Amino acid sequence: MKMGKKYSDSVKLLEKAKLYDANEAIALVCQTAKAKFDETIELHIRLGVDSRHADQQVRGAIVLPNGTGKTVRTLVFAKGDKVQAALDAGADYAGAEEYVEKIQKENWFEFDVIIASPDMMGLVGRLGKVLGPKGLMPNPKAGTVTPDVAKAVKEAKAGKIEYRLDKTNIIHCPIGKASFGAEKLTENFEALIGAVIKAKPAAAKGQYIKSCVIASTMGPGIKINYAKLG
Repeated sequence: MKMGKKYSDSVKLLEKAKLYDANEAIALVCQTAKAKFDETIELHIRLGVDSRHADQQVRGAIVLPNGTGKTVRTLVFAKGDKVQAALDAGADYAGAEEYVEKIQKENWFEFDVIIASPDMMGLVGRLGKVLGPKGLMPNPKAGTVTPDVAKAVKEAKAGKIEYRLDKTNIIHCPIGKASFGAEKLTENFEALIGAVIKAKPAAAKGQYIKSCVIASTMGPGIKINYAKLG
Protein backbone atom coordinates (compact mmCIF):
# COMPACT_ATOMS: atom_id res chain seq x y z
CA MET A 1 0.00 0.00 0.00
CA LYS A 2 1.50 3.31 -1.10
CA MET A 3 1.53 5.99 1.60
CA GLY A 4 1.38 9.74 0.89
CA LYS A 5 4.44 11.96 1.24
CA LYS A 6 3.14 13.68 4.40
CA TYR A 7 2.53 10.32 6.07
CA SER A 8 5.98 9.06 5.04
CA ASP A 9 7.58 12.25 6.42
CA SER A 10 5.69 11.76 9.70
CA VAL A 11 6.86 8.14 10.01
CA LYS A 12 10.48 9.35 9.73
CA LEU A 13 9.98 11.30 12.98
CA LEU A 14 9.34 8.06 14.88
CA GLU A 15 11.56 5.28 16.16
CA LYS A 16 9.67 2.14 15.08
CA ALA A 17 10.06 -0.07 18.17
CA LYS A 18 10.21 2.70 20.78
CA LEU A 19 7.63 3.08 23.54
CA TYR A 20 7.39 6.81 24.18
CA ASP A 21 6.57 8.51 27.47
CA ALA A 22 3.11 10.09 27.24
CA ASN A 23 4.40 13.69 27.12
CA GLU A 24 6.85 12.85 24.35
CA ALA A 25 4.22 10.94 22.36
CA ILE A 26 1.74 13.81 22.57
CA ALA A 27 4.35 16.34 21.44
CA LEU A 28 5.18 14.03 18.50
CA VAL A 29 1.54 13.49 17.51
CA CYS A 30 1.17 17.27 17.12
CA GLN A 31 4.18 17.25 14.77
CA THR A 32 2.78 14.37 12.69
CA ALA A 33 -0.60 16.08 12.12
CA LYS A 34 0.26 17.58 8.72
CA ALA A 35 -3.14 17.56 6.99
CA LYS A 36 -4.75 20.76 5.69
CA PHE A 37 -7.62 20.37 8.19
CA ASP A 38 -7.49 20.34 12.00
CA GLU A 39 -6.93 16.65 12.67
CA THR A 40 -8.57 14.82 15.56
CA ILE A 41 -6.17 13.18 18.00
CA GLU A 42 -7.33 9.70 19.03
CA LEU A 43 -6.25 7.34 21.76
CA HIS A 44 -6.48 3.55 21.36
CA ILE A 45 -6.13 1.56 24.58
CA ARG A 46 -6.02 -2.25 24.55
CA LEU A 47 -7.03 -3.75 27.90
CA GLY A 48 -6.27 -7.10 29.50
CA VAL A 49 -9.93 -7.97 29.99
CA ASP A 50 -12.46 -10.09 28.10
CA SER A 51 -15.41 -8.00 26.91
CA ARG A 52 -17.50 -11.16 26.41
CA HIS A 53 -17.91 -11.38 30.19
CA ALA A 54 -20.32 -8.96 31.88
CA ASP A 55 -18.06 -8.62 34.93
CA GLN A 56 -15.14 -7.48 32.76
CA GLN A 57 -16.89 -4.68 30.88
CA VAL A 58 -15.24 -1.27 30.92
CA ARG A 59 -17.58 1.58 30.10
CA GLY A 60 -18.17 5.08 31.30
CA ALA A 61 -18.06 8.75 30.38
CA ILE A 62 -15.93 11.75 31.27
CA VAL A 63 -15.96 15.46 30.50
CA LEU A 64 -12.53 16.25 29.04
CA PRO A 65 -10.98 19.34 30.72
CA ASN A 66 -10.45 21.04 27.36
CA GLY A 67 -13.35 19.50 25.42
CA THR A 68 -12.98 17.63 22.12
CA GLY A 69 -12.91 20.58 19.72
CA LYS A 70 -15.99 19.16 18.04
CA THR A 71 -19.43 20.76 17.89
CA VAL A 72 -21.81 18.21 19.41
CA ARG A 73 -25.44 18.14 18.26
CA THR A 74 -27.80 16.85 20.96
CA LEU A 75 -31.26 15.31 20.72
CA VAL A 76 -33.18 15.04 24.00
CA PHE A 77 -36.18 12.79 24.58
CA ALA A 78 -38.24 14.36 27.34
CA LYS A 79 -41.70 15.66 28.20
CA GLY A 80 -43.20 18.67 29.94
CA ASP A 81 -40.88 21.20 31.58
CA LYS A 82 -37.83 19.10 30.75
CA VAL A 83 -38.18 19.87 27.04
CA GLN A 84 -37.74 23.60 27.66
CA ALA A 85 -35.01 22.96 30.26
CA ALA A 86 -33.07 20.93 27.68
CA LEU A 87 -33.46 23.64 25.02
CA ASP A 88 -32.42 26.34 27.50
CA ALA A 89 -29.29 24.28 28.29
CA GLY A 90 -28.35 24.28 24.60
CA ALA A 91 -30.00 21.13 23.20
CA ASP A 92 -30.39 21.22 19.42
CA TYR A 93 -33.62 19.22 19.50
CA ALA A 94 -35.94 18.16 22.32
CA GLY A 95 -39.27 16.37 22.27
CA ALA A 96 -40.83 12.93 22.19
CA GLU A 97 -42.89 10.96 19.65
CA GLU A 98 -42.28 13.43 16.81
CA TYR A 99 -38.55 12.63 16.82
CA VAL A 100 -39.11 8.87 17.00
CA GLU A 101 -41.29 9.23 13.91
CA LYS A 102 -38.74 11.46 12.15
CA ILE A 103 -35.97 8.89 12.70
CA GLN A 104 -38.17 5.94 11.67
CA LYS A 105 -39.80 7.51 8.61
CA GLU A 106 -37.15 9.93 7.33
CA ASN A 107 -33.98 8.08 8.43
CA TRP A 108 -33.08 11.36 10.17
CA PHE A 109 -29.75 11.44 12.05
CA GLU A 110 -28.84 15.13 12.36
CA PHE A 111 -27.42 14.62 15.87
CA ASP A 112 -24.36 13.15 17.60
CA VAL A 113 -25.68 12.34 21.08
CA ILE A 114 -29.09 11.27 22.39
CA ILE A 115 -30.07 12.06 25.97
CA ALA A 116 -33.28 10.74 27.53
CA SER A 117 -35.10 11.09 30.82
CA PRO A 118 -35.74 7.63 32.37
CA ASP A 119 -39.52 7.80 31.74
CA MET A 120 -38.83 8.10 27.99
CA MET A 121 -36.82 4.89 27.60
CA GLY A 122 -39.91 2.86 26.66
CA LEU A 123 -40.39 5.20 23.71
CA VAL A 124 -36.67 5.36 22.80
CA GLY A 125 -36.52 1.55 23.00
CA ARG A 126 -38.55 1.40 19.76
CA LEU A 127 -35.47 2.80 18.01
CA GLY A 128 -33.08 0.21 19.44
CA LYS A 129 -32.49 -1.54 16.12
CA VAL A 130 -31.40 1.65 14.36
CA LEU A 131 -29.66 3.44 17.26
CA GLY A 132 -27.82 0.41 18.68
CA PRO A 133 -25.57 -0.33 15.67
CA LYS A 134 -24.66 3.38 15.45
CA GLY A 135 -23.70 3.52 19.14
CA LEU A 136 -26.38 6.16 19.77
CA MET A 137 -28.60 4.36 22.28
CA PRO A 138 -28.79 6.32 25.55
CA ASN A 139 -27.27 4.52 28.54
CA PRO A 140 -27.25 5.25 32.29
CA LYS A 141 -23.52 4.34 32.55
CA ALA A 142 -22.70 7.02 29.99
CA GLY A 143 -24.92 9.53 31.82
CA THR A 144 -27.23 9.84 28.81
CA VAL A 145 -30.25 8.39 30.64
CA THR A 146 -30.82 10.83 33.47
CA PRO A 147 -33.59 12.84 35.18
CA ASP A 148 -31.36 15.95 34.84
CA VAL A 149 -31.39 16.29 31.05
CA ALA A 150 -30.23 19.92 31.19
CA LYS A 151 -27.03 18.97 33.01
CA ALA A 152 -26.40 16.13 30.53
CA VAL A 153 -26.79 18.54 27.60
CA LYS A 154 -24.29 20.99 29.12
CA GLU A 155 -21.79 18.16 29.69
CA ALA A 156 -22.18 16.86 26.13
CA LYS A 157 -21.62 20.35 24.77
CA ALA A 158 -18.59 20.84 27.05
CA GLY A 159 -16.81 17.81 25.61
CA LYS A 160 -18.12 14.74 27.39
CA ILE A 161 -16.96 11.53 25.75
CA GLU A 162 -18.03 7.96 26.28
CA TYR A 163 -15.40 5.24 26.49
CA ARG A 164 -16.29 1.59 26.00
CA LEU A 165 -14.62 -1.64 24.91
CA ASP A 166 -15.09 -2.91 21.38
CA LYS A 167 -15.19 -6.65 20.60
CA THR A 168 -11.37 -6.79 20.48
CA ASN A 169 -11.06 -5.27 24.00
CA ILE A 170 -9.87 -1.90 22.69
CA ILE A 171 -11.17 1.54 23.67
CA HIS A 172 -11.04 4.17 20.89
CA CYS A 173 -11.54 7.79 22.03
CA PRO A 174 -10.86 11.28 20.70
CA ILE A 175 -8.91 13.52 23.10
CA GLY A 176 -9.03 16.75 21.11
CA LYS A 177 -7.70 18.42 17.99
CA ALA A 178 -4.12 18.93 16.80
CA SER A 179 -4.63 22.70 17.21
CA PHE A 180 -5.05 22.24 20.98
CA GLY A 181 -1.27 21.86 21.39
CA ALA A 182 0.57 19.42 23.63
CA GLU A 183 -0.40 20.94 26.99
CA LYS A 184 -4.19 20.77 26.52
CA LEU A 185 -3.97 17.34 24.86
CA THR A 186 -1.90 16.07 27.81
CA GLU A 187 -4.56 17.27 30.27
CA ASN A 188 -7.28 15.48 28.26
CA PHE A 189 -5.11 12.35 27.93
CA GLU A 190 -4.51 12.19 31.69
CA ALA A 191 -8.22 12.65 32.42
CA LEU A 192 -9.21 9.81 30.09
CA ILE A 193 -6.48 7.40 31.22
CA GLY A 194 -7.34 8.16 34.86
CA ALA A 195 -11.02 7.35 34.22
CA VAL A 196 -10.18 4.08 32.41
CA ILE A 197 -7.83 2.97 35.22
CA LYS A 198 -10.48 3.85 37.82
CA ALA A 199 -13.02 1.74 35.87
CA LYS A 200 -10.85 -1.40 36.11
CA PRO A 201 -13.19 -4.33 36.82
CA ALA A 202 -12.54 -6.37 39.97
CA ALA A 203 -12.57 -9.50 37.76
CA ALA A 204 -9.64 -8.24 35.64
CA LYS A 205 -6.48 -10.26 36.27
CA GLY A 206 -2.88 -9.62 35.23
CA GLN A 207 -1.79 -6.52 33.36
CA TYR A 208 -4.70 -4.16 32.81
CA ILE A 209 -3.34 -1.84 30.10
CA LYS A 210 -1.80 -4.01 27.37
CA SER A 211 -0.98 -1.28 24.86
CA CYS A 212 -1.68 2.38 24.24
CA VAL A 213 -1.35 4.15 20.89
CA ILE A 214 -1.99 7.79 20.01
CA ALA A 215 -2.53 9.01 16.45
CA SER A 216 -3.88 11.94 14.46
CA THR A 217 -6.59 11.36 11.82
CA MET A 218 -4.09 11.04 8.95
CA GLY A 219 -0.89 10.32 10.89
CA PRO A 220 0.90 7.18 12.07
CA GLY A 221 0.29 5.51 15.43
CA ILE A 222 2.74 6.41 18.22
CA LYS A 223 3.20 3.78 20.92
CA ILE A 224 3.04 4.99 24.53
CA ASN A 225 4.92 3.29 27.35
CA TYR A 226 1.86 1.61 28.89
CA ALA A 227 3.83 0.18 31.83
CA LYS A 228 3.91 3.71 33.31
CA LEU A 229 0.17 4.18 33.00
CA GLY A 230 -1.15 1.58 35.45
